Amino acid sequence: MRERARERAFDLALWLLLCVPVLLKSDPDDGGSWTQVGVGVAVLAVCVALGRRWPTVPLALVVAASLATSPELFTPSYTLALVAFGYLAGRREKATRPALWLFAAVPVVGFALVRLTGRPLMIWFALVLSLALAVVAPWLIGRYVRQYDRLVRSGWELADRMEREQAAVADRERLRERSRIAGDMHDSLGHDLALIAVRAGALEVDPALGADQQRAAGDLRRAAADATERLRDIIGVLREGDDEATSAPVAPADETVAELVARARASGMDVRFTQTAGAAPLADMTARAVHRVVQEGLTNAAKHAPGAPVEVAVDGPAGGAGGTGGTGEADGAGGGTVRVRVTSGPAGPGRSGLASGGSGLVGLDERVRLAGGTLGQRVTAEGGFELSAALPPRPPAPRPAAPRSARELDRARREVRRGLARVIWVPLALLVALGLLMAGVALYTQHQSYLEPEDYARIRLGQTRSEVGAWLPDRALDGRPQRVPAEPPGRDECLYYRATMFAAIPVYRLCFVGGRLVDKAEVP
Repeated sequence: MRERARERAFDLALWLLLCVPVLLKSDPDDGGSWTQVGVGVAVLAVCVALGRRWPTVPLALVVAASLATSPELFTPSYTLALVAFGYLAGRREKATRPALWLFAAVPVVGFALVRLTGRPLMIWFALVLSLALAVVAPWLIGRYVRQYDRLVRSGWELADRMEREQAAVADRERLRERSRIAGDMHDSLGHDLALIAVRAGALEVDPALGADQQRAAGDLRRAAADATERLRDIIGVLREGDDEATSAPVAPADETVAELVARARASGMDVRFTQTAGAAPLADMTARAVHRVVQEGLTNAAKHAPGAPVEVAVDGPAGGAGGTGGTGEADGAGGGTVRVRVTSGPAGPGRSGLASGGSGLVGLDERVRLAGGTLGQRVTAEGGFELSAALPPRPPAPRPAAPRSARELDRARREVRRGLARVIWVPLALLVALGLLMAGVALYTQHQSYLEPEDYARIRLGQTRSEVGAWLPDRALDGRPQRVPAEPPGRDECLYYRATMFAAIPVYRLCFVGGRLVDKAEVP
């Protein structure tokens, strides 16, 4: 409401200001009439009322009122209105085409009026000059101000959007970090709970224990299995919606693959471990991926095929595969591929050798992918389960995508360059066009008053005005040019014509008395 009131106050002040020249220059004391005053005030009121919705319409109405008053377009009553509505049209109008059509139509209509009324062509040139200075120039200034305001507003919107995006990125990074922690909890605690279940299962069937102890061991095994399932469900909820993987996973426990296998063997699993001797340490991410593949394979074997023999093999340039990371960057001595394979024997009755859903293999596949490798799983011919991975010694370098802020900044820079080009080149092109137009009008005017030397030689003293007119050009010069001597006394009329096309002097002078030529001379 307050903004609406300000707009109305501005429109009222604008109307009162533009009415002042009309009241001062169109009243009867200044050669006008009260009818002209009333029409002018009413036209300006309509223009102000339509200015916000249709910015080009008021400009067209004021141009029409100015042309009706003067064919040169420059009038004391409406010049201020031309400047004001030209600026407002450029400032308010989103499209440029309506104004350009208007600028093209005004010279055409003005030229037609000049030819129909028989006025000199210089009047049309004055109209074009008035249009350029009083209408087009303010319109260009308005377009520049509009472009500048839009760029400033876009800059603030971009800054606000970047701030909100940064906050969203921070929130997303916190969620991803929580998801990584949750995944690591699933990997490590699930593995430990599976080993506890294996130990409890061994105690449950140990004949050295009494029935109560065996029953307690069975309860412990079932509790560990239930805890594993609940952990998987909870971690699944925490990791839900984490579609974007991270290239910086949380480090696993600080142990080698050999130590991991030894811990599983100590818990009662039948594990056989082979590792090819390697020369070069692996990058941190590759070593972590190797550790996780082995850990996930042992966990699945303990959970889904308890008691079955398990074979773990690490082949290739795996000198650092036994730890969580070696040097953090392979020195390039090896090359080739690191191959990890965890194979378990057939599952017991009523059990499946395949991992049952969950997010362990999904998260493992993402970790192997980020390390530049591939993960595979299959059922062996004996009914067991094999988990394998092929990884490069060094993960590929990530390709950072161009941030959105950089793209937005580049787009804003292109907009600025285009806006500056329009502001600079349009006025320059207009000035060049006006210069060419002025030169053309000058040549045309000079040609109309140029008397050919051969025609001048054919003219004889004593000929009548009509006889001389057969050799004369369309127009004579407007009076005696400067620096030309005064006319001889006793002449009724003297006409002056150009003797050269591109110079003001010398000129031909033809003087008549009683309708006959009495004097012809080239002066000075």
